[in-house]
Amino acid sequence: MSNKQYRAWTPEQTFLLPPSPTEWLPEGHLAYVVLEIVHELDLGAVEAALQAKDPRGERPYSPRMMVALLVYAYCVGVFSSRKVERATYEDVAFRVLAAGQHPHFTTVNNFRLRHREALAGLFVQVLRLCSRAGLRIVGHVSLDGTKVQANASKHKAMSYGRMKEEEKRLAAEIEALLFRADEADAAEDERYGQDRRGDELPEEFQRRESRQRRIREAKEALEKEAAEARAAHLRELAAEQRRTAETAATSKQRKRAATDARQSEAQADALAPRERDDDDDDDDDDDDDDAPSTDLPSHRVPTTTEGKPTDKAQRNFTDPDSRIMLQNGGFAQAYNAQAAVSEDHVIVAHAVSNQAPDAEHLVPMLERMRENCGASPEIFTADAGYWSETNSAWCTRHGIDAYIAVGRTTDDAKLGRLPMTDAQDARWQMHQKVTSPEGKRIYARRKAIPEPVFGLIKRAMGFRRFSLRGLAKVRAEWAFVCACFNLRRLFARQRVALQA
Repeated sequence: MSNKQYRAWTPEQTFLLPPSPTEWLPEGHLAYVVLEIVHELDLGAVEAALQAKDPRGERPYSPRMMVALLVYAYCVGVFSSRKVERATYEDVAFRVLAAGQHPHFTTVNNFRLRHREALAGLFVQVLRLCSRAGLRIVGHVSLDGTKVQANASKHKAMSYGRMKEEEKRLAAEIEALLFRADEADAAEDERYGQDRRGDELPEEFQRRESRQRRIREAKEALEKEAAEARAAHLRELAAEQRRTAETAATSKQRKRAATDARQSEAQADALAPRERDDDDDDDDDDDDDDAPSTDLPSHRVPTTTEGKPTDKAQRNFTDPDSRIMLQNGGFAQAYNAQAAVSEDHVIVAHAVSNQAPDAEHLVPMLERMRENCGASPEIFTADAGYWSETNSAWCTRHGIDAYIAVGRTTDDAKLGRLPMTDAQDARWQMHQKVTSPEGKRIYARRKAIPEPVFGLIKRAMGFRRFSLRGLAKVRAEWAFVCACFNLRRLFARQRVALQA
């Protein structure tokens, strides 16, 4: 009986003709889809920045190749620039995208940093491609948020109270070390003579002095933020007092409110003066003062009435913009990442802030969705974290059929009984709407729309921690992550179409 023959295997054999990279991966691979989409994207902003540089010197890599590498890397959970470079040698898909080139990891990282705004702008382009492919981007849209860890440790954060204690303790230790150094100088002068050096300070002193300097800088920055936060609060109070001065029933009340407004404004200017335009006036009668802000919320340092930080106010030494937030039952140094998601699991709007509560994100997110999609959602759902009377009223004014949970409290049984305040009535009306048979059917879809998206981003794509630091950079990175997620949705849609 003859021996079984094996297929030929000669790894050292050179190819007679060079193989085509398009044969290295199976048909319909994600890398090929990335190549097709990148060729359709408008990279004018990236190319304009590159063309603005001096044409002399080494030629840069193709911006489309660099974008394709980063898009595919984020799609498959490779966020380290060093790992991207290594993948161009070891991973077939990366080799296909790079066409045999191997950009250094510093080149990859610098490209991501310098063109982060342009990369963030790709979100809208990918969203339009999703719409053209038949994915629904309006209709039923649900909003949710998730805490994403910052590129910093919570152990590098320190409260204002501890800063004051540490500053005093380190000052005392440094003084003691200086005294010991003086004693050592005197002893060495007596032992070695005046011409011999013995005045070097111990290394321990250098470490303590450096730490004291960092704590002092963080303390001063926190005090400045607290003064600005207190000034902003006083200016909001002054605006309310000016409205009272115009609408109060008696002249005495109007006069008192006007005086209070001037005092509040003066206190705010004393804490954090602001520049005023020549044509700036204090009349805001034409503005809707009861409407929620369309700007993204920002964390305000808790302050005393004097504009000083409270002892519990914290600041992180590594990423000062990040905050300690509750995440999965524990505390983490994180940001609040928001996403508005359509029923086809397409992200239609995104945002990042350093404020943990969600309610103030609702209006800015719906405004961003209308800007991105050209229309507001027909049906909108959100959990109890987004409930507020002003949010509900804003949705009603803009013709949005909103279903926002109001939460469970011991007062639920009492609601619906007269008399009620305006806030209680709005809450009761929304409670009745969400708990109606139709409302239950619609609201039940909320869990199946945004939550799987966050699960896929954190699990399938592996994005659980920001690679960049600072609120501006983090927002750009989250926009790029959302664009890559939508690209994966587009890829999944194409695979379904091919199988059909």
